[in-house]
Amino acid sequence: METLLLAKEDVRTNTPMPDLVAALREAFVAYERGDAQMPAKSYIDLPQYNGDFRSMPAYLETEEWDAAGIKWVNVHPDNPDSFDLPTVMGTMIYSDPTNAYPLAIMDGTELTMKRTGAAAAVATDALAVADASSLGIVGAGVQSYTQLEAIAEVRDIEEVVVSDLREERVTRFIERFEDEFDVRAGTISEAGHCDVLSTVTPVEDPIVHPEDLGEHTHVNAMGADAAGKHEIADDALLAAKLVIDDYAQTTHSGEINVPWSAGVLDDDDIYGELGEILTGQKEGRTADDTVTVFDSTGLAIQDVAAAHVVYTHADEHGVGTGFDLLGV
Repeated sequence: METLLLAKEDVRTNTPMPDLVAALREAFVAYERGDAQMPAKSYIDLPQYNGDFRSMPAYLETEEWDAAGIKWVNVHPDNPDSFDLPTVMGTMIYSDPTNAYPLAIMDGTELTMKRTGAAAAVATDALAVADASSLGIVGAGVQSYTQLEAIAEVRDIEEVVVSDLREERVTRFIERFEDEFDVRAGTISEAGHCDVLSTVTPVEDPIVHPEDLGEHTHVNAMGADAAGKHEIADDALLAAKLVIDDYAQTTHSGEINVPWSAGVLDDDDIYGELGEILTGQKEGRTADDTVTVFDSTGLAIQDVAAAHVVYTHADEHGVGTGFDLLGV
């Protein structure tokens, strides 16, 4: 038996977005139904290097497949300037649940970008107006690209407004998508008045306020993945129909972590988890809804579901490098 080594480009080219969105939807459903195990994300803090490691293991079982794996990921903000390395790097180990054999070791950074976009697409499908045709994006870094690619799978997106403090990022984004969409630069408010808004920034002081949002905008709050991060103003969160991915993670490190810790927002202000909507326990978008917000922290079940898609596709198409890791 061989373990498949999948580099960044292998992951990029073997993650068909329609399959990924479907797999993540199944992962949320499995988690809600109790058909998944996802221990809490663990942290190794390294203040002497201004960084940390995080481990994210999970197992999930759907009606047609099951999967297990673990992502080992870091956040080292000094990397670009000091080592010419990305701030975030991830490695995914994907294992066969029946016998624990390591089926694949793959780049987890590209995997994370893909599954983050797909998670926003699943939430958008449940919470955005059915005829949504415009998408605003605040933050034109690497995560912004998969937001558009994925959300365009669930809504007929025509117009895209992108906002970022760094003009060169906006320029690159526009150049990448101008042949496919009517894409332009704009303010945060212009982006926020689109039918769907995805925020993918690491800020700790909110940059999106109630007046920046349209009457029926759906917001994917994707940037907060650590305590203290906070993109959407408290009064905007309190006025919205607020849906989260996981209670433990969002209250600790999601978009709601700051107002929740301060007692500004409490459990009564949370409408429910995305899995509850996907399993029919609660309604998604209704005619009475105004602004909706999805608070996404990123879950290990998403990584495992994404790894399942990548491995299955790569294995079927003979992509990657096989090697005898265990010598058995």
